[in-house]
Amino acid sequence: TGIIPESKYDDMLEYVRKETAAGKQAYFVCAKIDDDEEGSIISVTELYEELKGRLPTVRFALLHGRMKDKEKTDVMTAFKNGEYDCLVSTTVIEVGVDVPNATIMIIYNAERFGLSQLHQLRGRVGRGAEKSYCFLLMGAETDAAKERLLTLKNNTDGFKIAEKDLEMRGSGDFF
Repeated sequence: TGIIPESKYDDMLEYVRKETAAGKQAYFVCAKIDDDEEGSIISVTELYEELKGRLPTVRFALLHGRMKDKEKTDVMTAFKNGEYDCLVSTTVIEVGVDVPNATIMIIYNAERFGLSQLHQLRGRVGRGAEKSYCFLLMGAETDAAKERLLTLKNNTDGFKIAEKDLEMRGSGDFF
């Protein structure tokens, strides 16, 4: 797991290009489906179009929660069967997805996700024999966001991650 600064973004994309050319697959995860006026968080549809333009030799698929169930199933099956190199998705891939050939997980605006959710997403890679990587990209580089993401980077134990999340964010309120 690594936290990728904006200055290394192009290097990361080049790494993905090389890995997919060698037959590996990657996930790109976004927090939302559509663009907004604010523009501070990249949407899955915006990222999908951007990546197709920046990496024209890579085969991309798009997946999000507003798609019909059959369409989502078809995209996931095609990705698992190697018809696509990269899947640009929302968190619909958080659970129940098993693609052993996927060795890269890239999470945009990672500070927007809870640590447990990030741990679940990271668990989508590393399911095969190959070494796998999870790259966390921050949109807002606050001290609290850095501390949270460093917790994920430095831990693989879900219980320890949940404890740190509880310590940092509190337990919430019951109504």
